[in-house]
Amino acid sequence: MQRVSIIGLGLIGASIGLGLKRWATDNGRREPVLEISGFDVSLDVQNYAKKLGAVDRTEWNLPSAIERADFIVIATPVGAVREVLQSIAEHGRDGVVVTDTGSTKAEVLSWAAEILPPTIHFVGGHPMAGKTQSVEGAEADLFKQATWAVCPTVNASEEAVQTVLGMISALDAEPLFVDAHEHDGFVAAISHLPMLLSVSLMRTVRKDSQWRDIRQLSSSGFRDVSRLAGGSPEMYRDICATNRENIVRWVDTAIEDLQYLRDLIATGSEETLETLRAVFEEARDARADWVTTERRSGGLVQDADKELTPFSMGEQMQQMLFGSLFRRKPRTGRDPRGGDKRGVRPERE
Repeated sequence: MQRVSIIGLGLIGASIGLGLKRWATDNGRREPVLEISGFDVSLDVQNYAKKLGAVDRTEWNLPSAIERADFIVIATPVGAVREVLQSIAEHGRDGVVVTDTGSTKAEVLSWAAEILPPTIHFVGGHPMAGKTQSVEGAEADLFKQATWAVCPTVNASEEAVQTVLGMISALDAEPLFVDAHEHDGFVAAISHLPMLLSVSLMRTVRKDSQWRDIRQLSSSGFRDVSRLAGGSPEMYRDICATNRENIVRWVDTAIEDLQYLRDLIATGSEETLETLRAVFEEARDARADWVTTERRSGGLVQDADKELTPFSMGEQMQQMLFGSLFRRKPRTGRDPRGGDKRGVRPERE
């Protein structure tokens, strides 16, 4: 029987526990194949995770959660990973396999190479799934069909890699091997930038003197875009601290594009409004291409069945209210910044 220890029992850690326990129960064996223990700095979170059935037992301190484990999953915020690795180096058994679920990878792998002895095998990981809830939102299906980034250290054994792949398979996720530095650049664009845009939106409207009245009109659009602002401040802080350069680069690019949109709107001429329309079409088409992207193993990368309709929601509403009355051909216009007649900005050299 393999002894698994999950360090950090929030949404990700508790969901891993629930998924592994379900897998162990569904495999048809009479004898248990996994013993799952857990530790969290919050006693309330520990007790809640045990009540959910995410772990078989909880440990009273970090060394106790480490010393007997064959496989350790670090599911803490990134800022706590270094301290956990130091404890594993001191208390972990020879041959123990360690993985993490942190949102950034390059610095975590650097810590593992610096701290862990050669007898302990580390394989970095990052499940691309989550919610803004904590342990109360944990579920066994959280990672179903989600991409799980895998970043082994140089000295990780093949057996260690296969152990982590086995966990990913048991959770019905899809592994993707990726270089740690590439991973951090990619997630800065598709995870960390959206988080900061959501935070900025919430801060911008909240500071307005009329916010109390404005919020009465808010609906699904504002809810969807502001959702990430409800995430963990500690996790977001740690992400920014460990992926600084990539995040700054993407934020600068977003600021530049927002300024471009702002200038088009401010100009307000018929020509620039047609350019603006072309920009919106470009963004719409790019999103349509994204939601129909297929995995290498088949199926869609995103669960977007509801969006795959002949018309977008906006087009359906326009058709229902106005028919084809206002569906006119776009007029060409020159992008003020030098793009082509569809309003697409030229590539930089």
